[in-house]
Amino acid sequence: MFASTLKASVCGAALTALLAALPAAQAQNTPKPYGTTPAAGTDAKRSDAGALAEVELGKLAQQKASSDQVKQFGSRMVEDHSKANDELKQLAQSKGVDVPAAPDKSQQKELDKLNKLTGSKFDHEYMAHMLSDHRKDVSEFQKVSKSSKDSDVKAFADKTLPTLQEHLKLAQSVNDQVKSMK
Repeated sequence: MFASTLKASVCGAALTALLAALPAAQAQNTPKPYGTTPAAGTDAKRSDAGALAEVELGKLAQQKASSDQVKQFGSRMVEDHSKANDELKQLAQSKGVDVPAAPDKSQQKELDKLNKLTGSKFDHEYMAHMLSDHRKDVSEFQKVSKSSKDSDVKAFADKTLPTLQEHLKLAQSVNDQVKSMK
């Protein structure tokens, strides 16, 4: 039901990274990868990798979760974040900013940590991570939606924010369910 009413979402930090990388990339009018321009910094590289990690974590949840709700949440993350990552990649490329093709080291560490867990321990850790991550995403998208001077980036944030807010509500609900199964 909610899949049909919601478009796509993405890690809010990835959008922030795009904003950080835009000025330098546009000034030189050449593609710049996240994290290689002074404006982007290392946070930008981690940010886009975080968006990619959301998809990988969702796939992991589909395989390792013991709760059907967690598996469904993981499936939703794969679907929505894959779509949004594709949209963000197109937007970044149109602005002359290249994006990473894989999660960074810190995100890979989180994936590896969760990959070692099974059953209810996986469910608890994954949902706690998703809840924290989506709180940050909503906050970052709200800031971008209000303050971006780039109309395309602002439109992307405006379009994506309601989905992120729905993800946050869903993460809270599933996290509460998982906690009650102790």
